[in-house]
Amino acid sequence: MSLAVIGAGFGRTGTLSLKLALEQVGLGPCMHMMALRDNPDRLPHWEALARGEEVDWDQVFAGFRATVDWPAARFWRQLADHFPAAKVVLTARPAESWLQSVHKTIYPVMRDRAKSDDPRRRRTADMAYELIVNQTFDGRMADPDHAIAVYRAHNAEVERTIPADRLLTYDVTQGWGPLCDFLGLPAPETPFPRTNTTAEFKALIAGQEQGPQGG
Repeated sequence: MSLAVIGAGFGRTGTLSLKLALEQVGLGPCMHMMALRDNPDRLPHWEALARGEEVDWDQVFAGFRATVDWPAARFWRQLADHFPAAKVVLTARPAESWLQSVHKTIYPVMRDRAKSDDPRRRRTADMAYELIVNQTFDGRMADPDHAIAVYRAHNAEVERTIPADRLLTYDVTQGWGPLCDFLGLPAPETPFPRTNTTAEFKALIAGQEQGPQGG
């Protein structure tokens, strides 16, 4: 099995909605940061990458048909080279609303990672902090001007690098049409999944802190 879709968009650009959408059209399972909860055996691969070590990409994504969100988005260029037949989807949203969402959701989780009582969650957050905050944002994710500049530069670099016939720059509010046209697949009759709002993210994190069953 090889990756059919590579998500190059940063987290908080609708990546969870895209994950669920790809799985609905038959391109699952799809790797996503949240998938590490259900696939803890994959965490060491990402920890190795955070340390700057090489990995076997086929092993990292064994059993998966797609990947979106961090941590894989950190390596979009390497993945696009390694899986040349895969199509690339760059999820995007207005920079200011993206940053506002980041600062209300994933950034506090990474920043306050030492407070968690769950060792695996701390390990995941440590990995994410290194790959995202340190390596992607130069340790300055809290600086709005810097974070937005990195976000915009990333999107522009993806669009410059990936051939137009292989890339879809996509706002998930557009629904099934552009995505399914790009993938050459029929659009489901079910509504496009819209999930992981800021409120939903906070509720999920609160439930995880209460224990495996969500309290």
